[in-house]
This record gives sequence, C-alpha cells and structure tokens, in this order.
Amino acid sequence: MILEHADIRIDPSKSAAFEEAIQRGLNTVIGQAKGYIGSEVRRSIESPGRYLLLIRWETLENHTVDFRGSDAFTQWRAIVGPFFAQPPVVEHLELVG
Repeated sequence: MILEHADIRIDPSKSAAFEEAIQRGLNTVIGQAKGYIGSEVRRSIESPGRYLLLIRWETLENHTVDFRGSDAFTQWRAIVGPFFAQPPVVEHLELVG
C-alpha cells in the first residue's frame, strides 16, 4: 500500500466551496480509480487555506500511471484545480517496519 500525501493551498475565503468540491471529486472520480483504497482530507488549524489530502493506493503505479494517465485525472483537476493557490506538493510514502 502506498500513501499519497498532497499538500494543498487555497484562498481561505473559499474553504467551504473547496471542501464540497474535494469531497465530490473523491466520491465521483478518484473513488472509482483502479487501485484506490481510501482517502481523507485534513484542514490545518494553524494555517487557514492549507489542506492535506491523503490517498491510499494499492501500488505507486495506480496513482502515477493508471490515474494520472487517464481522463479521470483531467476530471479531478477540473473539480479541484480552480481552487489551488499554487500547485500542490505531492509525495508518496510507504510504511516502514
């Protein structure tokens, strides 16, 4: 299992609309992707407008090849991309031990 960690920054005045959009995108697009296991969204308490999107994938390629190379990625970015104040910083993590 691979954990995708996306650090997302938005305009804090658009938080409610962004939170609705990201949940809709997870439910309708990413949730249908090959290798998707689950996800959660966390909002920063100290930094308004900062969110962490955590997505669990079966393999790294499920995210980097299967999802990013599909039309679903374009659909996802159309839903959440307009809110981004800057490109998200994305990393993939694996469990140790």
